[in-house]
Amino acid sequence: MQVSVEATGSLDRRMTVQLPRERVDSEVEKRLKALTRRVRIDGFRPGKVPLKIVQQRYGSGVYQEVLSEMLQQSYREAIDQEGLAPAGGPNIEPRMIEPGQPIEYVASFQVFPEVTVADLSDVEIERPVAEVETENVDKVIESLRRQQRTWHAVERPAADGDRVTLDFTGTLNGEPFDGGQAEGFAVEVGAGRLLPEFESQLVGVEAGAEKDIDVTFPEEYPAENLKGQTVQFALTIQKVEEPRLPEVNADFVRSFGVEDGDVAKLREEVTANMTRELAQNIKGRVKKQVMDALVARHDFELPKSLVQAEIDRLRTETENRFGGAEKTQPLPDSMFEDEAARRVRLGLVVRAIVDAEKMEIDRARVDAELDTLAQTYEDPEEVKRHYRTHPQAMASLESLVLEDQVVDWVLERARVTEKPQTFDNLMAPSQPSPEEAA
Repeated sequence: MQVSVEATGSLDRRMTVQLPRERVDSEVEKRLKALTRRVRIDGFRPGKVPLKIVQQRYGSGVYQEVLSEMLQQSYREAIDQEGLAPAGGPNIEPRMIEPGQPIEYVASFQVFPEVTVADLSDVEIERPVAEVETENVDKVIESLRRQQRTWHAVERPAADGDRVTLDFTGTLNGEPFDGGQAEGFAVEVGAGRLLPEFESQLVGVEAGAEKDIDVTFPEEYPAENLKGQTVQFALTIQKVEEPRLPEVNADFVRSFGVEDGDVAKLREEVTANMTRELAQNIKGRVKKQVMDALVARHDFELPKSLVQAEIDRLRTETENRFGGAEKTQPLPDSMFEDEAARRVRLGLVVRAIVDAEKMEIDRARVDAELDTLAQTYEDPEEVKRHYRTHPQAMASLESLVLEDQVVDWVLERARVTEKPQTFDNLMAPSQPSPEEAA
């Protein structure tokens, strides 16, 4: 087999492969002979069909089958022979496939870029530092109480935090509109589940009262006929209820799985859960800074096939979240190009570090990560069994651990400073990460 390789770009390769005709012909003959022992043709006893007859009837199909297999096999052999690392499948173009002549084809593909790990000694990483304080635990306990609150009717005007049950009819320019009517509708005043202008006008209403209110819908409201429109609602108040929270006692504690009703144990469990969440939050913030730094410090051409594959994966994930591609217009590549390129670049840099440092997965860290993950589920041992008996799930976990090892490797070389923060600031959903706030 003769192979020649031409670089047509920094990552583009054009490989010409020439196969001896005998290699294909001998395999075709071998398969045709095997067919003579299996095929059934009228006029011939089983196993006695002449080779010439089999060749006439099946020769073309067998030849195409062997040729396809030989092209794929020889491509892999040529790649190994030339020490190439394709970043995606090839485009194979036959050049010469004529009787009696060598078989020649051209395979075009891209190779992985050579990634040189950059100097990371001047990378600055800010590590948040926080602790779970008593008042943080108190807030969670209070939230648990609110989850189990009960509602009790009161004979007074409604206030923020009360629940108002009412009937209402909405009209626009004197005409009812879709979705503008309800009976026995319960509204927690101040919870923000309805338009603020609607909820705010429930403050002060009493059971049995009737009230007309005007509400202006925002310009961005989904219903086209209501955008920016002022509508009228006729309200009939059925009842006003106030919330009552349960006492933090043994019965309350037992409702959360602490069988002996010990309040201290519940607080210990809450503290442990909050500590795990805090640690994961800090770890995630630090990891994002490290990964952003790796992307920023490494500039090299990316294989188009890898970026396209990542675009396709991101598009599929997005379309699945919105009911599948068959229900929507296909989303354009441009929506995902930047994120796909970032992920491909990061993956190549991480792999370069792993290879350069000859990193191996730390099995103890895998076990520890699995323990941490399992503790967030009701049956930790069942979660562990699932991972240990499903190679794909375990491979995903191992990949995350290897990434964490790379993060630690970078942190050993970067400039890391600690920034004290409060638990609430770190855990607030809208709180920007340090690099976003900078």
